[in-house]
Amino acid sequence: MGGEETEGGGDAPRMIQALRREHANLTRLLDLLEREIDLFDRAGKPDYEIVEAILAYCLDYPDECHHPKEDAVLAKLRARDADAAAAVGDLEGEHRELAALTRQLADSVDRVLMEAEMPRDWLTGAGRRFVIAYRRHMEREEATFFPAAARALAPQDWAEIAERMADPEDPLFGIKTEKRFEALRRDIQSLASRQADG
Repeated sequence: MGGEETEGGGDAPRMIQALRREHANLTRLLDLLEREIDLFDRAGKPDYEIVEAILAYCLDYPDECHHPKEDAVLAKLRARDADAAAAVGDLEGEHRELAALTRQLADSVDRVLMEAEMPRDWLTGAGRRFVIAYRRHMEREEATFFPAAARALAPQDWAEIAERMADPEDPLFGIKTEKRFEALRRDIQSLASRQADG
């Protein structure tokens, strides 16, 4: 059996800690997106550059790196403890649904930027559905999936997952932020600074 996450050492704690860090980063983005949706809902003008960057990031890093890592962990969990995996639910389906919601919202924002007619409440509703779905998904993973994987997977399982999965540099939260995400990174830092002061 794998060790609990709190025991330290081995690949299991590192992998779970990395996934949790990525969740924390995604939560910061959802907070920013929610702020922009609220502004739009009050008939204000959101920062579309920030909104587009958040959605581009969600289509890029989580869909291409974060979710595939979770899917690989789930596959190992099914092999080690089918009951625990069944209790986790259909994470892969949720990942596909989140990707579809992200594309749908990104397309809607693109249409607004091209000055297409779109009801304000439709766009705010799509944005809120996206935020709620992402938050619920991550909460379920934190509450059931990560603890079940930490309990069930053996060190060799974690080593195999780490060896198989590409782990590219995070284009926003990594050491070097890609140019397309620089404004978003500044906004995240500004929000964090305001929250620390307040």
